[in-house]
Amino acid sequence: MRAIMTAKSAFPLPEEFNAASYFVDRHIAEGRGDKVAIACGDRRVTYRQLFESVNQVGNALKKLHVRPEERVFLLLLDTPEFAASFFGAIKIGAVPVPVNTLLKPADYEFLLNNSRARVAIVSDSLFPHLQAIPAEKLRYVEKIILVGGAETAGTQSFDAWIRESSVTLDAARTSKDDAAFWLYSSGSTGRPKACVHLQHDMVVCAERYAKAILNATESDRFFSVAKLFFAYGLGNGLYFSLAVGATSILLPGPPRPQSIFDVVERFRPTLFFSVPSNYAKLLAHVPDAGHNPDFSSVRHAVSAGECLPAAIFHRFKERFGVEILDAIGSTEALHMFIANRPGAVKPGSSGTIIPGFDARIVDENSRPVVPGEIGDLIVKTDAACASYWNQHERTKDTISGHWLRTGDRYYQDADGYFWYAGRSDDMLKVSGTWVSPVEIENHLLEHPEVQEAAVVGRKDEDGLVKTVACVVLRDGKPGNPEVATELQRFVLERLPVFKRPHRIEFFLELPKTATGKLQRYKLR
Repeated sequence: MRAIMTAKSAFPLPEEFNAASYFVDRHIAEGRGDKVAIACGDRRVTYRQLFESVNQVGNALKKLHVRPEERVFLLLLDTPEFAASFFGAIKIGAVPVPVNTLLKPADYEFLLNNSRARVAIVSDSLFPHLQAIPAEKLRYVEKIILVGGAETAGTQSFDAWIRESSVTLDAARTSKDDAAFWLYSSGSTGRPKACVHLQHDMVVCAERYAKAILNATESDRFFSVAKLFFAYGLGNGLYFSLAVGATSILLPGPPRPQSIFDVVERFRPTLFFSVPSNYAKLLAHVPDAGHNPDFSSVRHAVSAGECLPAAIFHRFKERFGVEILDAIGSTEALHMFIANRPGAVKPGSSGTIIPGFDARIVDENSRPVVPGEIGDLIVKTDAACASYWNQHERTKDTISGHWLRTGDRYYQDADGYFWYAGRSDDMLKVSGTWVSPVEIENHLLEHPEVQEAAVVGRKDEDGLVKTVACVVLRDGKPGNPEVATELQRFVLERLPVFKRPHRIEFFLELPKTATGKLQRYKLR
């Protein structure tokens, strides 16, 4: 195969390229077969075991007649089976679609039908969400593979499914520009869009950020609080470590502060990744043992998902002795494109452009603004998704040639550091996850007592954005704590927990313009 240089790759990649071969197979040839690739609780998976399980999944999918470019639905906790399923699908040229594990049945109904996946690989504890969907509403799915637990009618256990499959498998002869996987990104309407990522995209992110910025090596141990179904977590917790032959530490359960402290002290990660809201929770938590957790193994802590307040940076460094390197990326860009560097952090900023990428701040006419002026952030990255699946107009709105519109407002200081100034739409980033105000408002309006509703983001005492629902009740009724609790419960029945308003405030009327348009900025 002839290595070539392209606009989509600033380092040599062969025209024929399969990401599973790069991230998994080559470690056997390079002598890492007996090294631990994944540590998860009491489980240790070596590179050879990962290689064999990837091949078994690929062969099992081929037995189900999964074709190249066909989607494979992954509703999985952070376990070794995620890695085997993700790269097993990629290896045969199929397209794995990891999805958020915190959603509701109606969300999974949409995602299954939108992806048109015939095969779904699902963690046993998450399967009830699919069972709650009437079978006649699922137009494509034919086979459900359960990870953990016993088989039920219409399902097959993961272990039994792969048991009879060969541990040898030749990688599909895919192109570096073939579709490799999808990741869903939320939009301002609340309806997610599938970002189509290509075979080379993970390599770009690993080279540009993990290797060039974090100086990651095979001696590192990666631990990501952000889960693998997130673009941010997928890099941190899986393909970054595989890119350098290191070890991934996985936590299947919820990222509660004590669980995180326990993992840090047991596994001694060298690279730690989280989101600002979780860093705040770690600072607020009193450990069970009563002593300050030992973060001395961590050489770099990384934050993304939302802007890291300077106060949290300083408090974390003072308590744990570790600098947090804040950065910004997106699902469309796959991972970071702007980041703070070790030893060169400006607390409160997102950092500077990562070498090999480009960024501009432009006005409404796409003309660059002067330093210090707020504008719309656009970026150029080799890891940008090719398109949104079946969203032609949205793709044109977001991707213009080599440039990707982030939807974020920024300004740049004289030293080249980028500073977040809000969104160009009304989307909110809460605990590292996009939340659509309109979606929450629409559900609040379904309550018989609600006349009007507006959802905004306000910063708490840590400087983190929390959702506040501003509500006008029917017939001029006053609100009270009991009604507020009822409205939160009402939303929680219909939306995932991370979309529940943190606070409910009651108004006699909402501020509007002379033409009746809601003035959200006054509510903020």
